[in-house]
Amino acid sequence: MADLKQYFPMIQERKEVLEKIRESRRLLTMFYSWTEEQQEEFLDFCTGVKGPRMLYDGFFKEVMNPESAPERLNEFLSLILGTPVKIHAVLPNDSTRLADESSLLITDIVVELKDGSLANVEVQKLGYKFPGERSACYSADLLLRQYKRVRSKKRKKFSYRDIKSVYNIVLFESSPEEFHEFPDVYIHRSEQKSDTRIKVELLQKYVFIPIDIFKKRQHNKDITGKLDAWLMFFCGEKPEEIVRLIEAYPQFKPMYEEAYEMCRNMEDIMGLFSKELRELDRNTVQLMIDEMQEELEQKRAELEKRKEEIKKQEKEAERQKEEIKKQKEEAERRKMEAEQQRNAAEAEKLRADRLEESEREKSEQLEQALRRIAELEKRKV
Repeated sequence: MADLKQYFPMIQERKEVLEKIRESRRLLTMFYSWTEEQQEEFLDFCTGVKGPRMLYDGFFKEVMNPESAPERLNEFLSLILGTPVKIHAVLPNDSTRLADESSLLITDIVVELKDGSLANVEVQKLGYKFPGERSACYSADLLLRQYKRVRSKKRKKFSYRDIKSVYNIVLFESSPEEFHEFPDVYIHRSEQKSDTRIKVELLQKYVFIPIDIFKKRQHNKDITGKLDAWLMFFCGEKPEEIVRLIEAYPQFKPMYEEAYEMCRNMEDIMGLFSKELRELDRNTVQLMIDEMQEELEQKRAELEKRKEEIKKQEKEAERQKEEIKKQKEEAERRKMEAEQQRNAAEAEKLRADRLEESEREKSEQLEQALRRIAELEKRKV
């Protein structure tokens, strides 16, 4: 394994770090408030066993500070946006976002580019639900913020032509599930377009970078290009990865030196680490809330679907009941017709029987009359 102390002599030994922690009761209390795994993680990046986590808010904002080292963010944004970028100004990130929404972000840097465009660089530790919807809201917020500022400055001379593009660039340390459907893609660029060829300038543009997917895809591969070098800088933790990076691209060495100098101030670096843990806890809770909300929505949708199915079943049962009723009425009608036919047959049979009896009686009377005539003729002779 590569020894980072050969490249960064300011890296402390484990014993030295622990001695500094023991010198302060507050730091010692803080250290033992962490889990054993968290303690080891802290000691590892302070002592060079692993590289510093450059996506930590404190490291990222220090190393990528657009005021003290604008060339770094200039280069990264130029590579991401595919066009030369120069930061004109750094804007405060006290936008109109709701407090609970802004707390979802680990890092949030807003800069104005030379052409007046705004770029919002976010780092999210956890991949929250609804990444597209969230980014759309953040982008709309940034666009409105630009509109208010430019209109206030231009006053009567204001034109909507003065409003420039807004870029929302999100780096996910652990990306949402949607991005894992594309395991070979680690940069997603998106913007609004018409389904015709009409030229309408829609200003909101997005870049999503799932760092975890890049890291998995880049495993044991050579760095090919400056953009990949930047992404490796943000996610590489193994000493051999860092050595390979700084030997291929020496410009990253001073950035690691800054991070390791930060690690020498034990009070600041432990405060930074504690803040990261708090943010992770808060973001994990928010993620759980989002998941529970989504599950609740699914349950609600399933319940509505079930209600609809029950309605259909009730309607079908009612239809079958009506059908059975009709069949029963038809059976009753046929039964009555059969009864009427039977009664008519019996009446016809009775009439025939009576007619036959009448004919028989008449035949008997005729025979008796004939016998009497015969007797009278005998007597006359």
